[in-house]
Amino acid sequence: MFRISCPFIFTQFIHISMRTIFLSLIFLVFLFSCTPKPVPPTINPQAFNKMVDGKQVKLFVLKNQKGMEVTVTNYGARIVSWMVPDKKGLMEDVVLGFDSIDGYITGSETYYGAAIGRYGNRIARGEFQLGDLKYKLAQNNGVNNLHGGINGFCRKVWDATQKGDNELDFKLVSPDMDEGFPGELSVAMSYKLTNENELIIQYEARCDKPTVINLTNHSFFNLHGAGNGTILDHQLTLNADFFTPIDSTLIPTGELAPVENTPFDFRKPTLIGERINSEHQQIKYGLGYDINYVLVKGEDQTRTLAATVYEPQSGRQLEVFTDQPGIQFYTGNFLDGKRAGKKGKTYGYRTGFCLETQHYPNTPNQPKFPTVELDPDQVYSHTCIYKFSVR
Repeated sequence: MFRISCPFIFTQFIHISMRTIFLSLIFLVFLFSCTPKPVPPTINPQAFNKMVDGKQVKLFVLKNQKGMEVTVTNYGARIVSWMVPDKKGLMEDVVLGFDSIDGYITGSETYYGAAIGRYGNRIARGEFQLGDLKYKLAQNNGVNNLHGGINGFCRKVWDATQKGDNELDFKLVSPDMDEGFPGELSVAMSYKLTNENELIIQYEARCDKPTVINLTNHSFFNLHGAGNGTILDHQLTLNADFFTPIDSTLIPTGELAPVENTPFDFRKPTLIGERINSEHQQIKYGLGYDINYVLVKGEDQTRTLAATVYEPQSGRQLEVFTDQPGIQFYTGNFLDGKRAGKKGKTYGYRTGFCLETQHYPNTPNQPKFPTVELDPDQVYSHTCIYKFSVR
């Protein structure tokens, strides 16, 4: 007869039990390691919870399925932070700005991340004529009007509605003669973050009187990360054969000049810093690059590839698409590092670049430029797409 002793059964039981416990522990460790860990917000929402001009300011978060995160405040409809992966998958905030709403309210010298209006860029001597009527604007940039005046759209509290994890709608009503511009202007704008790592910015506007309009976004980018050094080692490609030369006050002269054989030729990938200190008079006027480019329009004029910026160290690449005729390229020539930005980092000379899709500066005084006039029976529309990828 075949017999099994009790000690043998007990030993086998212990062996099986220990094995079960060991496998269970391995499974739990594996399960815990695969569970996404809570990630604290990039920006503290409470730092943006404030009443400004009798309206509530808040911080909104947009996310896509690839883990990209964009935070936006309704004060100036500003992009506050933008987390973008590098070639190793490490996330970094690539737009300049502040950790709290107070930084934006007291920072009169910057337009970090803001929606700009009613007129992005400069209007000569702060005046223009529309029909038989002449209009006088604030001279807030030397003798010229810049970015809509003293209290432009960058300093308005917009009405905001979040439409899910990845989309945010804004509305703003600018009253007749706001900052000197005629007509009551109603603006609708949206930010949509796609799973292709695109932020699609769409603008629409209507006015009850003839007016002029030129809206844009004024984000400062650094593909190393905000506050992580210069942007002079970034490679830039601009889809433009011509630019609009400027005078000593940065107002276009009215001509279209070829980029060929000038420091403004970025038709092939070129380091931003390669010719930024050129003796060219236009470079001297801008103290670097601060110039409008005339975009070459492709067959799909609603989505022209205007610019590509690549930073080799991180592998991050930014593409800019638009339906507008121009783009302003600015290299942070007035950044001085005197104020602390996010995480206490400072933004010094040429540590951020802007690519602002737009109509040309001073168009209301240059009838040969593509018109910026908006009549009551018309709808202003503008699409800008910032798309990130990794090489």
